[in-house]
Amino acid sequence: MDTIRDDEGGTSGPTNEDAERHARWEAQEEAAASASRDIADVPAVEVITTTAVHLLSAAAVKVGLADDPATQTDLDEARKLINALAGLITAGAPEISDMHARSLRDGLRSVQLAFREASVIPDPIGQGPGEKWTGPVT
Repeated sequence: MDTIRDDEGGTSGPTNEDAERHARWEAQEEAAASASRDIADVPAVEVITTTAVHLLSAAAVKVGLADDPATQTDLDEARKLINALAGLITAGAPEISDMHARSLRDGLRSVQLAFREASVIPDPIGQGPGEKWTGPVT
């Protein structure tokens, strides 16, 4: 911490500003520590499904299923997200149980169909995003 020289050349303790900044930093550190979980405590099923839900949500926005499709639609980005989602669901399904995988597959199919509908020139059946892993979606 910085010190301040007094009029006689001596030094005094930390400035008030430094003390306040340090207190804010400590409060933020405590909040971050209490808000986060150790990754070792998180079950794999939760990591896989949470990741899939994030990919699914992002893909839905990019295919135009959001508040402002005119400005948020980006089919190039949607294709990447859908491919990643399809690969994750296909690879992770045996590990997360059919109960979890079924709803993720339904969401994936919905964004695949929305992608096909939003495309000016739709991909041939079986060649759309994610269909390499899921098979044809019609």
